Amino acid sequence: MKVDLGCGQITWRGVPEEKVLADIAEAGYAGAPLSAHGGRTAEQIAQIWGGYGLAPAPGYFGGDFWEADRHDEYVAQAGEHARIASDLGVHEVYVSAGGFNTTTRSGRTRRDVAAHAGPDDALPEKEFGQLVRTVDAIARATLEYGVRSCYHNHVGTFVETEDEIERLLAAVDPEVLFLGPDTGHLAWAGVDVVEFTRRHAERIKTAHLKDIDVAVRDRGREAGWDYSTFEKHAIWAEVGHGEVDFATMFSLLDQAGFAGWLIVETDVTQRETPLESARISRDNLRALGV
Repeated sequence: MKVDLGCGQITWRGVPEEKVLADIAEAGYAGAPLSAHGGRTAEQIAQIWGGYGLAPAPGYFGGDFWEADRHDEYVAQAGEHARIASDLGVHEVYVSAGGFNTTTRSGRTRRDVAAHAGPDDALPEKEFGQLVRTVDAIARATLEYGVRSCYHNHVGTFVETEDEIERLLAAVDPEVLFLGPDTGHLAWAGVDVVEFTRRHAERIKTAHLKDIDVAVRDRGREAGWDYSTFEKHAIWAEVGHGEVDFATMFSLLDQAGFAGWLIVETDVTQRETPLESARISRDNLRALGV
């Protein structure tokens, strides 16, 4: 399997970008997700990342895609992201709908019902249909620049559960919308990562590698925790220190001819520093041949 291994910046909270990129390079990664924050050009991003010996990796594009009046805005923004990514030689973008703080029919937000959402916490059919149309249009817009939109599941959003993910994937042409799954968010939502990969290996073009403590997940579901409470109880683990079966996942991707970026992310680490966390995940992946 030909892999470019990157590390996401999320573990470093409130840390200057130069320190974050230096740590990612020191931990042994090839790249980090691109960010055009502040109106940076492709040339500026390449110069900054290159100064640390890093390559720009696939970035992230999110929004409240069920809002019909923002459809054109989101499509235009996604096209601009894809233009910058293409100029940098990056051929994927993670696309993800929101929902964290949107009040649902149950009177709760998806953040409130992380990993235990019920039918009344889902988007109504009309809004889900709009989400599908906007994601489809975004994916077509990015493909004009040779950049594949890869849907990115996330706990606390309106595309979290296995049913929500599968409904979206079934509604959009697999030659238009690809997959950039998050292994930790799949497992946190109760999705079997291996079986999900087995079903969709051909559609997966990039992925975020996260690990979780399943015992924390199960305890939090039973107690009805919200998103933040799960994190306070250490839902996240370094890659290889939780229950996600990465070895089997990688074997399935290899059989499907995967070649591309895999991005390590530990949203909240219990380690002393983000650098230590990144090194642990890197060492464990190296032991798996990645």
